[in-house]
Amino acid sequence: MSKINKKTIFLLLIFVQFFFLKAAGIPQNLQDPAILNLDRIFSPDEFRAQKFGPARWLQHHPGYTTLEPSTAKTGGKDIVRYDPQTGKREIMTPAGWLIPPGKTSPLEIEDYQWSPDGKQLLIFTESRKVWRQNTRGDYWVLNLRTRELWKLGGEAAEKEPSTLMFAKFSPDSSRVGYVRKNNLFAQDLATRRIIQLTIDGSTTIINGTFDWVYEEEFFLRDGFRWSPDSKFIAYWQLDAAGVENFYLIDYTSGLYPKIIPVQYPKAGTVNSASRVGVVSAQGGQTTWFDCPGDPRQHYIARMDWADNSDEIVFQRLNRLQNTNWLIMGNIHTGKTDTILTDTDSAWVEVCDDLLWLENGKRFTWVSERDGWKHVYIVSRSGAEMECITPGAFDVIKVEKIDEKGGWLYYVASPQHAGQRYLFRTRLTGKERRQPQQLTPAAQPGTHTYQISLDAQWAIHTYSTFETPTVTTLIRLPEHEKKRTLVDNALLREKVAALKRTPVEFFSVTIQDDNSGQPVRLDGWCMKPPAFAPPKKYPVLFYVYGEPWNQTVLDRWGSNYMYLWHLYLTQQGYIVISIDNRGTPAPHGREWRKCIYRQVGILASADQARAVQAIIKERPYVDSNRIGTWGWSGGGAMALNAIFRYPDLYHTAIAVAPVTDQRYYDTIYQERYMGMPDDNKEGYKNGSPIHLAHQLKGNLLLVHGTSDDNVHFQNTEALINALVEANKQFSLMIYPNRSHSIREGSNTSRHLYESMTRFLEEKLPVK
Repeated sequence: MSKINKKTIFLLLIFVQFFFLKAAGIPQNLQDPAILNLDRIFSPDEFRAQKFGPARWLQHHPGYTTLEPSTAKTGGKDIVRYDPQTGKREIMTPAGWLIPPGKTSPLEIEDYQWSPDGKQLLIFTESRKVWRQNTRGDYWVLNLRTRELWKLGGEAAEKEPSTLMFAKFSPDSSRVGYVRKNNLFAQDLATRRIIQLTIDGSTTIINGTFDWVYEEEFFLRDGFRWSPDSKFIAYWQLDAAGVENFYLIDYTSGLYPKIIPVQYPKAGTVNSASRVGVVSAQGGQTTWFDCPGDPRQHYIARMDWADNSDEIVFQRLNRLQNTNWLIMGNIHTGKTDTILTDTDSAWVEVCDDLLWLENGKRFTWVSERDGWKHVYIVSRSGAEMECITPGAFDVIKVEKIDEKGGWLYYVASPQHAGQRYLFRTRLTGKERRQPQQLTPAAQPGTHTYQISLDAQWAIHTYSTFETPTVTTLIRLPEHEKKRTLVDNALLREKVAALKRTPVEFFSVTIQDDNSGQPVRLDGWCMKPPAFAPPKKYPVLFYVYGEPWNQTVLDRWGSNYMYLWHLYLTQQGYIVISIDNRGTPAPHGREWRKCIYRQVGILASADQARAVQAIIKERPYVDSNRIGTWGWSGGGAMALNAIFRYPDLYHTAIAVAPVTDQRYYDTIYQERYMGMPDDNKEGYKNGSPIHLAHQLKGNLLLVHGTSDDNVHFQNTEALINALVEANKQFSLMIYPNRSHSIREGSNTSRHLYESMTRFLEEKLPVK
C-alpha cells in the first residue's frame, strides 16, 4: 500500500471519528480532566464519593463506633470505637469474631446494634428486599465476653434463611423480639427459647410490620416496640383484606411471564384497617386499644410507649389527614384518651419529634398551627402548650433535645430556603426566645449533624451545590472542628478541575392569579463554561414541584444528577431549576399548602410564569428552545408543562411520571388532593393525561415495567391518549426496572445517554 493511501485512510479515520464523537455527544478530548463525558460520569470509580459510617454514639463508653475494613486475612469489617476527645482508636469487635461456626469468612455487616447493657451485639446480614427496602434477613447474636456467635430464630431461621425482620434487644438485654412471616416472636438470649406472640399472621393480617403504602408514605416498616420494663410489646396490626393487588409482570426472567402481586391501594379505594395492641413478652392474649370510627378510614401513623410501661401514645389521622389526634392508651384496660388534636384546612404533618421531659410530665410536639413549623412543649394532659421556637421561620428538623443541659437543637434556614444550619434554644427560661446559630455563618450551604447522647459532640457533614461532602468531628456548642473523618479530597479535586461557571442562586417574581400579589420563587442556574451573551442558549428546566421535595437546595446531591447537568452545560445548555409553591421549602404553612386540592395545576402555572419571567429578564435565553425534564412527580410536572403551555415549552422528558392521579396511592394523593369523589375536577385537571391532545412539541417518555411505586400503567394509559390524539412521541421502556431505573448492568448510563441524545436532537445547541 502506498504512503498516499495510508495517509488518506488515516485522515479518513480521524474524520469519521470526529463526526462519530460529535454525533454521540462525546467531547473530542477524552483525556482532558476538565471535560465531562458519559463514560466518565458513570465510571464506578472516577467520581466515587467516600462515605462515613454507619456510626453509633455509645451509651456505656465515651465515643462512637463505626465500620472499617479489617486488615486480618479473613477480610470483613471491624467495629471500631473512637474517643472523640483524644481520637484514640480501639477495635471493639474484630471481624474474626464474626465468623459463623463452620465458615471461614466473617458476616457481612449490613447493620448492627449494641444491647442496652453493652454486653452483646446484634448483626443484620444477608438482607432481602421487602417492597422497596431490604428489611428481611438474618440476625446473629455475639456475646462480647465469651465471643460466642449464634443465629437468631432457631430451627425455622435455619430452614428458611433471610426471613427475620426488625430484631431488637429488650431494654433489660435479656431477650430479642423480631417479626417473621407477619408474626411476632420473642427469643430468650440465655435459654434461646422462642415464644410466638401472634399466630394469625398471613398475607392479609400483618403483625409488627406494614403494607406497601405505610412503608412508602409514613416511612413505617418496624411495627413493634418493647416496653421500658421489658415485660410487654406494643405493635401494629394491619388487616389488608379488601386491598386490591396490583400485578407487576416479569417478562424476561424465564420462558413464561411471572406475575408479582403487590397490595396497593389506589386513591379512593379500600385501605388496610389498622389497630394497635399490647401483648405480654411471655405470650398470651393481646389487649387492643379502643378507637372510635372505621379503622379503614383512619391511619395510625406513629406509636410508642408514654415514658412508662403502663401507657402507650399514638398518633391517629383521619383518612383526609387534616386531623391528627394524639391518643394515650392504658395497656391493662385498652381505654384511650385524646390529649392533643392538630387540625388544618389542608393537611397536617405527623410529628416525629415527640420526646418526653421531666420524667414524663411534659413532651415536645411539632406543629404548623401558628402558620410556621415550630416546637412546642405540652403538658402530659395536653392542657398546657407553649411554643419554644417563636418567629417567622420554620424549624426544619429537631436534631437533639438535651434535657440535662436544658437545650433544644434544631435545623433551620431563616434567610436562604435552600440551606441548612444548626441552632439551639433554651427549653425553659427567658433565654428561650434568643436562639443561637451554632453553624458558622461563613459556611453557607447544607449542614447535617449526628449529635452525641450528651450533646457535647457531633459528626458534622457539610456540602454545597458544587462541592462534595466533608465529614468532621466537632465539639458543641462551639462548633469547634476536632478532626476530619472523611474529606473526599480526590472527588473534590476532580470536580474542581471541571470546566464550569459557578452556580447562580436567584429568585424570580411572578404574580398570583387569584390575589394579584407578587410571589417570589427560588431557583438555581447553571451556565455554560464559555457563557457569552448576547448569544442565545437553549434552556433545560429540571423540575419536581410536588409537596414531597425541593430541588433548589445548596447541597451536593446525586453524582449522576449534578455531573449530568454540568455535562449539558459543557455542551452549551443552560440548566435551571425552580421551586414553585407547594414544595416543602421553609417559607411557612401558606406557601406549602396553598396547592391543596390542585396539585399539578397551581404548581405548573408557577413554573410557567417563572419561565416567562426568566425569558423576559435574561435576553440570552432562547425562547424557542425551552425544555423541561423530571422524574416521578417531576415527570408529571414536565408533562403538565408541555401539555398546558405548548407554546412555551418545546421539549420535555418525563421519567416514571404519574399521568393520572387516580393511579397513585391513597395516603399520598388523598393527603394533598382530598378524596377523588369529592374533588373530581381537581383530580382530572391536575392529571396530565387529560391534556395529551394539546401536545405540540417533542416528548420522551421513560418508564420501568416493574415500577411498584408509579406503575407502568401510567405511561401505558398516556400512550393510548397520545395515540388517540394522533400525537407523535418517543418512548424508552426498561424491562423489570423499578422506580429508580437502575437495576441491571449499564442501566443508568443507558438512560442518561438516551436523554442526552434526545435533547441533542430535539433541543439542539446552535
